[in-house]
Amino acid sequence: MNKGQIAVIILLASFLGGLLSLFGYKMLADNKTYQIIEGPQQVRFSNYLADTNIVVPEGLNFIYAADVVTPAVVHIKTLYEVKTSQSPFSGSPFEDMLREFYGDRFDMPQRGMPKSQREASGSGVILSEDGYIVTNNHVVEKADKIEVVLNDKRSFTATLVGSDPTTDLALLKIEGNGFPYVRFGNSDNVRIGEWVLAVGNPFNLTSTVTAGIVSAKARNINILHTKDNMAIESFIQTDAVVNPGNSGGALVNLKGELIGINTAIASPTGAYAGYSFAVPETLVKKVVEDLLKYGQVQRALLGVTILDVNANLAKEKGISEIKGVYIASVGEGSAADKAGLKEGDVIVKIGDTPVNSTSKLQELVATHRPGDKINITFSRKGELKTVEATLRNKMGDTKLVSRDESVKSVLGAELAPAGVSELKKLNLESGVKVAKVSSGKFKETGIKEGFIITSVDKKRVSSPAEVADILESTQSGGVLIEGVYPNGQKAYYALGF
Repeated sequence: MNKGQIAVIILLASFLGGLLSLFGYKMLADNKTYQIIEGPQQVRFSNYLADTNIVVPEGLNFIYAADVVTPAVVHIKTLYEVKTSQSPFSGSPFEDMLREFYGDRFDMPQRGMPKSQREASGSGVILSEDGYIVTNNHVVEKADKIEVVLNDKRSFTATLVGSDPTTDLALLKIEGNGFPYVRFGNSDNVRIGEWVLAVGNPFNLTSTVTAGIVSAKARNINILHTKDNMAIESFIQTDAVVNPGNSGGALVNLKGELIGINTAIASPTGAYAGYSFAVPETLVKKVVEDLLKYGQVQRALLGVTILDVNANLAKEKGISEIKGVYIASVGEGSAADKAGLKEGDVIVKIGDTPVNSTSKLQELVATHRPGDKINITFSRKGELKTVEATLRNKMGDTKLVSRDESVKSVLGAELAPAGVSELKKLNLESGVKVAKVSSGKFKETGIKEGFIITSVDKKRVSSPAEVADILESTQSGGVLIEGVYPNGQKAYYALGF
């Protein structure tokens, strides 16, 4: 085949290829196209898990703790009776003169005035199967009625066993048995960064569980104020969400063990803003045991004025290491004085526990009772020493005093519940009888034996314990006592402290 024939064949092939291309384009332009897929496709939704036997890593599961604790956290509802009218002379031209003459009695609500009720709520934690409940003092303080609603919606009227304003804790009791309860953990073992759960009733949203981590320990936020300036603030700080209504609820670890009682939040608005604070379990347990056994908290004191050691103080006092708690003064005859501690010493350890803040030192001392002995390690001019101190009470001795004895010593009176017949005769709903008067506040004020106390600071009372609680929690310099004598004569007494 010569070159001419080869050229003709190539030209013919090109022509035929062009025709085929035009024909194919025509067919595609005039007909719809279809995609044919053979066999079913393996399609999965994004949340589909092929392996249903996935195991959640240990330590990251909140379910167990929530299941254990939620049934034992209760909703506390408190009722407060409020008189709807003031003195009939309020706003009159004679108000100033009459107020000066009658004093506190000027604002006393008059007999037969209508009453309204104010309601508040919080949380509490059942500690025993026979119905002892711990909560915050500010949740139940001065309440006329305390209602406890369990997680299973059963409702009970609670009695106040005792309270401690210095730690903002209170102990309640409901009648019954077989209640679910939370076991104590150990807040000393809690570590910063550890997962925790807060369980309570914020905004009346019952049985709410939130999670977070421990952000700090031994935190003092200056929220508690007591008349004797003996408040203890050594809070566990967390970022678990806590809101109004959570107060008195449980802070637990992932084992469901109680490590604190949720008490406060740091907030510019009144609602959660990032941090919450709980009274540590060590203090909770001590206060509960004291209230059960003695009726009041047995407060142990070291007898020193203390300061945190910071850079400025270290420079001023010539302290070589910025750690520990500086002793600014030592009370004469105090536990510290008897142990040989002096101004300028720096306490670095109580027992085996390091101390780096005044709040931690107060917490550790407060977990003991008067008469207990503790080892104190301190630095004096750079030299470490250890001494044993015997803690004392605020009276300066080591005696443990029951609430009845405390009230008797302060008031100079023995109190007893008023009898049913006495109350009926005087048309009273409740009252506390002054059984005996000796030397003390009652005698100085003029209160005589047989007087039935019906209210203290306008709060109705029905037991000696309630009288003691109000007197212990009073923030002002005195209280107003109202009552009636057996002959029906009403009387009012202003009792100063």
